[in-house]
Amino acid sequence: MAKEKSMREILEIFLKNEGYHVSVAINGESAVEALKSDIFDLIISDMKMPRMGGLELLKNVKESSPDTNFVVMTAFGTTESAVEAMKLGAYDYIQKPFQMDDIRLVVKNALEKQKLQKDVSILKKQLKIPSIENIIGASSVMQDLFTIITKSASSSANVLIIGESGTGKELVAKAVHNMSQRKDNHFVAVNCAAIPEGLLESELFGYMKGAFTGASSNKQGLFELANDGTLFLDEIGEMPHSLQAKLLRVLEGGTFRRVGGVSDITVDVRLVAATNKNLSDLIENNQFREDLYFRLNVLSLKIPPVRDRRDDIPLLVNHFLEKYAGENKKFSKDAMTMLQNYRWKGNVRELENIIERVLLLSEGDVMDVESLPEEIRSGPASEKVSISSGGIDMEAIMSDTEKAYLLKALEKTNGVKTEAARLLNLTFRSFRHKLKKYGIDKKIITD
Repeated sequence: MAKEKSMREILEIFLKNEGYHVSVAINGESAVEALKSDIFDLIISDMKMPRMGGLELLKNVKESSPDTNFVVMTAFGTTESAVEAMKLGAYDYIQKPFQMDDIRLVVKNALEKQKLQKDVSILKKQLKIPSIENIIGASSVMQDLFTIITKSASSSANVLIIGESGTGKELVAKAVHNMSQRKDNHFVAVNCAAIPEGLLESELFGYMKGAFTGASSNKQGLFELANDGTLFLDEIGEMPHSLQAKLLRVLEGGTFRRVGGVSDITVDVRLVAATNKNLSDLIENNQFREDLYFRLNVLSLKIPPVRDRRDDIPLLVNHFLEKYAGENKKFSKDAMTMLQNYRWKGNVRELENIIERVLLLSEGDVMDVESLPEEIRSGPASEKVSISSGGIDMEAIMSDTEKAYLLKALEKTNGVKTEAARLLNLTFRSFRHKLKKYGIDKKIITD
């Protein structure tokens, strides 16, 4: 006990000389009692103590004071327990015997992290980021959208969501459902463009045993599964014209028949449809039924593209930074300005993918302009392209560019093909084919 007391006294004197306010507890139980009456930014604890050990104390601290950082001291050769402490939420560990410089550095870093977390928390409260059901936006167009979503909560009227690809149409559909009286029942989603025409009808309405080859038993369709809830039909403009009449019948009478069935099934389903196409143009070309359009378009929600709400981009960027990297990462002012000025043809989906990619390839907590992909740093490609009077070898240029990106991705991922393929948004098969195409012969890790 004399040795432990001496260590406590040495650390107390040293940390006070460093300018910190220090409280001393003689054991784990005393530390737990102290936490009941005071708030601490950091606790330094030995791993081995009588009665309550360091791991048990750590668990108590994380339950009663989760924002308190925790550092454990462990003897040489017992790093397994230190690793276990890290898994339980400890900030770091110090191996004995240690130098006072080790203590100084660990304490400094732990308290800087604590301050950063507090600053971010305060900033969030001050900003009061406007959002609804995970949809973020402070711009006037988004506030108008939030108002319509909220007003739709008390209604069972059909909803038509209009927006470009990547704007978050399914998020809006889920918000409509989650804020409605149907929120405790199923939200069922289907992409009309992703299912072949011959299968979409049976997916929506189900089928009876023997209705077609392979129909070995009765199967419920999505309308039945969504009964008393919400059915979301994404890319409604891709629905075959022949199926639109059957959908119209459900919307008008609330009844349908399974494929191969002879009796009507009645359902109470709120339909939310979405499209990135101009349905009026499709109606003029006889590709979409006008009567179905009017049935769907009782409530219309238009999601603006990102380029029409550039003031929301910093909010979206910080949201994705926190989602993928916690609260410690940020972009420099110049990098953020460049992100705001980019065109974002893929909208929020493209923005999220870019942020995730930058985080994977960047080091450090602050990411500058150099961290951004070439297409964002350079602006629109049309501004930098030139063609001489003698012409160019387009295929060679494209091949050289593609090969360079393949090699760069492999370099960034230390040769891990699956990770490199993901960075380039390629399937593994396509990535492997391109490696073979360009004769890229590297010693590659395959995981």
